[in-house]
Formats: sequence, C-alpha cells, structure tokens
Amino acid sequence: MKIAIASDHGGIHIREEIKHLLDEMGMEYEDFGCNCETSVDYPDYALPVAEKVANGEFDRGILICGTGIGMSIAANKVKGIRCALCHDVFSAKATREHNDSNILAMGERVIGPGLAREIAKTWLTTDFTGGRHQNRIGKISKYENN
Repeated sequence: MKIAIASDHGGIHIREEIKHLLDEMGMEYEDFGCNCETSVDYPDYALPVAEKVANGEFDRGILICGTGIGMSIAANKVKGIRCALCHDVFSAKATREHNDSNILAMGERVIGPGLAREIAKTWLTTDFTGGRHQNRIGKISKYENN
C-alpha cells in the first residue's frame, strides 16, 4: 500500500509519529509537507494529497492539522475522495469497513501521538466489507458523476 501524507503547521508533530508508524509497518509513503511551524494554509497540503489519491498515484492518504476539520473539508472537495475525520479507534475501523474511506484526517490539538498511531494503524489495516455498504458508496459516486 502506498500512502500520501501531509499536514499543515498544526499537525507536524503527529505527522512525524505517523511516518514512524508507516516505517514500522513497512509501508511506502511520500510526505507532502509542510516543513514549518509558521502558519500555512491547509488546502495547499490537503488538495494535492487528495488529487493524488483520487487519480490512483497513491492508495490512501493521511492528513493532519490542528483539528483535522479543515483538512477533511478540503480533501472532500476532490471527486472520488472519502476523507474521514477520526479521533477514536472505533470510528477509524468503521469508516474503513462501511465507508471505504481513502483518506484519514486527524487533529493534533485534539488527540495525542499514541492515540493517533492507534487510529492510523487501525485505519490502515482494516478492509472495506463491501456488501450493502458498496451500494451506498455507489450512490455517492453516482452523485459525484452527475
């Protein structure tokens, strides 16, 4: 699995934790920044990651900002993206099983590094269950294509 990861200034510390996790899991990833603690605009990082996931260059993406809200809103503007904002392990598992989310968003100011690692690990290792959920994803895709 190939992962695109990015954060704005509010998520750089958790992004580093998640990169360590990806290394430990032996997953390939590319870091799209940012590389500073001064204020930057989250769409400048969320949109390129979302576009790369949507066009198939990457299998999934992980985005981190202060709350995760801005990143998830921006990413979900890209056709084909199902970005889920998760701050607990149950939601991370459910969004993979039921929603086939392809981008995970988290907020560094909301959760700590240990929980962020658990959320990301769960999200990365949980498969989409399909079945009745596939029909629901199909309805979203149909709407996007109209």
